[in-house]
Amino acid sequence: MKQENVKASFKGLVPFFVFIGIYLGSGLMLQSQGVELAFYQLPAPIAAFAGIVTAFILFKGTINEKFSTFVKGCGHQDIIIMCIIYLLAGAFAGVSKAMGGVDSTVNLGLTYIPAQYIAAGLFIIAGFISTATGTSVGAIVAIAPIAVGLAEKGGLSLPLVLSAVMGGAMFGDNLSIISDTTIAATRTQGVEMKDKFRVNILITAPAAIITIILLIIFGRPEILPEVQNYDFSLIKILPYLFVLGFSLIGMNVFLVLTGGIALSGVIGLIYGDFTVLTFSKEIYNGFVGMNEIFLLSFLTGGLAAMVTKAGGIQWLLEKIQKSIRGPKTAQLGIGALVGLTDMAVANNTVAIIINGSIAKKLCRKYEVDPRKSAAILDIFSCIAQGFIPYGAQMLILVGFAGGKVTPLEVMPLLWYQQLLLLAVIVSVHIPFADGLMRKKPWVWEVDTENL
Repeated sequence: MKQENVKASFKGLVPFFVFIGIYLGSGLMLQSQGVELAFYQLPAPIAAFAGIVTAFILFKGTINEKFSTFVKGCGHQDIIIMCIIYLLAGAFAGVSKAMGGVDSTVNLGLTYIPAQYIAAGLFIIAGFISTATGTSVGAIVAIAPIAVGLAEKGGLSLPLVLSAVMGGAMFGDNLSIISDTTIAATRTQGVEMKDKFRVNILITAPAAIITIILLIIFGRPEILPEVQNYDFSLIKILPYLFVLGFSLIGMNVFLVLTGGIALSGVIGLIYGDFTVLTFSKEIYNGFVGMNEIFLLSFLTGGLAAMVTKAGGIQWLLEKIQKSIRGPKTAQLGIGALVGLTDMAVANNTVAIIINGSIAKKLCRKYEVDPRKSAAILDIFSCIAQGFIPYGAQMLILVGFAGGKVTPLEVMPLLWYQQLLLLAVIVSVHIPFADGLMRKKPWVWEVDTENL
């Protein structure tokens, strides 16, 4: 989206502050009243709509001019592509779960992972499920009840076991090709998912490996739980492997997700998990499940266009650039922005969408490869989301413990998030994950998107 030369204006940012303020304020108010999942009671699109109304009131121009800018932002190619991918990803996750894919994956892991490695095994299982399904919350819901039972039977530290589940869930959410955070990060930066994955995995792998080693050492149960055989089907895991494999070799994401939906549907029909009619309903349910993030992306696309035209983004860039001295501090600045935003709104996808255009502008000014910035956006947002005590992931996780554990007991044991923060900071100063970018440098001359 080419931008006109605009004069920097703090006033241009006010609608964004209204959006964040209403979203954050409602969460704090409801939390003080003891409301469960307080930060998720007000739908994010409603807060975004309040910001849009504010933009229409504050900004100069006729209603028609402002509406035209808003609609152009909503209808930008990247926004539309992102929204369609959300729908397909939701459909794939829904159909695959309905035909038993998640259950088979969990049971396969529990059957073959030795009992003495329960904590490390739960990290791995949660990581695979989250990677395959694109949702950390889904992985936690599937694994946490089992983890609580295994911890109690084996005399394991319940906070440690829950931290293992959280770490694995955020590891997978960060890497997943169909995660809404990956979709948002890659589309806002204009990069291929497979390229972001290749950069991302090199940063996350060391943190994951060290976490697994620590869990093996400190997560040995006092009493080995009785070995059990769980029912699973390798065939039902194939759709996840299909989507992951073909995404990494560079197949078009629309073809990959459509193929994954079709494969899950065929397997479900063969095994009698659903009929053709219920298969179609599961696809639609998947679409519906992505409604909130679909609407949010659509509305914030229009809001961002209005804020940019009013000089808000330019004002923020000028302030940020005072503390940025080069590519390294630009990368850390991008990470800090998205991390702090996530702490404010308790939603990693929202944080990425808000900061995506800012990150792209910083990339161009300081020649930071967008493939690296996409990884940084996703990593920092997942670190923050997997650590804050009021995030949906943490609240759902400790909820399965039935009051036996608080978020404050789990947080110090979130080794993966802590190690990942260290790894990404090191990767900025020692570019060990930049092999792809050195081999295929970004061609700025032809990158005309989001200027």
